[in-house]
Amino acid sequence: MPGPRTSQALPLDAAQRGRGPFVWRFNAFHRWTHGLVVVSFFLLVITGLPLRFGCAFWSEPLMALLGGVERAGLLHRVGAVITLGYFASHLAYLLVRFVRTDDRSRLLWGPDSMVPQPRDLVDLGHQLRWFLGRGPRPRFGRWSYMEKFDYFAVFWGVVIIGTSGLVLWFPDHFARILPGWAFNVATIVHGEEALLAAGFIFTIHFFNVHLRPEKFPLDAVMFTGRATAEYMTREHPALAPRIESLADRAAPCAQLPDTPAPPPTFRASLVAAVLGFAALGVGVALIGMILWAIAFC
Repeated sequence: MPGPRTSQALPLDAAQRGRGPFVWRFNAFHRWTHGLVVVSFFLLVITGLPLRFGCAFWSEPLMALLGGVERAGLLHRVGAVITLGYFASHLAYLLVRFVRTDDRSRLLWGPDSMVPQPRDLVDLGHQLRWFLGRGPRPRFGRWSYMEKFDYFAVFWGVVIIGTSGLVLWFPDHFARILPGWAFNVATIVHGEEALLAAGFIFTIHFFNVHLRPEKFPLDAVMFTGRATAEYMTREHPALAPRIESLADRAAPCAQLPDTPAPPPTFRASLVAAVLGFAALGVGVALIGMILWAIAFC
């Protein structure tokens, strides 16, 4: 891929490795939404785990660190409000895009659509064959089936965990329309689904995004919003013709996907690395605490 390496690139960040111009992957709205997801998710997990695993040796110290049960409950509700806020804003964002687009069929079913398609099942089959050494690596487009799964898992989680959480948050109101056993169901669903979400994020998601060999130890593309052309064509080879045509184009002002982007500043790269490693470290610690509690409580 033509183009020199950027002098500002941090080799720790997989998205800044390789040659070629930088390309926009995520715009500012995507990055801010992801930031709110990270903040609210960690807040909810950290304040919820001491209640889920009260028998663990780390439960009482963690609750004390949070300021006690009442403070932890308040922080948990703050995380819930942030979650409902970013979920509503993202739905509004999707609605605006749908109304303004001239080609709605392409938005819902085109090659750049986030909607799952038969091609994703084909890619899954190719990936399994590649894992077994029976075929080449699949040529993902703008979104792989793994990224689509991560995306829609948030919808599922917010609906299931959020609905059950609201029932537990406002029991007096819901008691007027729900039978008593519904609160027991809500308690079980809320805790088990949240535990499933935490386990998935801190193991499968973290491995796929940060810890697999070609990305280790960090991929900060969601923090900076951009990546090198070489990174893009390696992770999403079906985009190669589109990416290669950008070599001589100037970066536009708008952060449009798959268009030239200015290299991230050193400060932005450093902040992204600090935030990324902090989230990774806390997540790994939390999954260790969960595994200990499951094994010994």
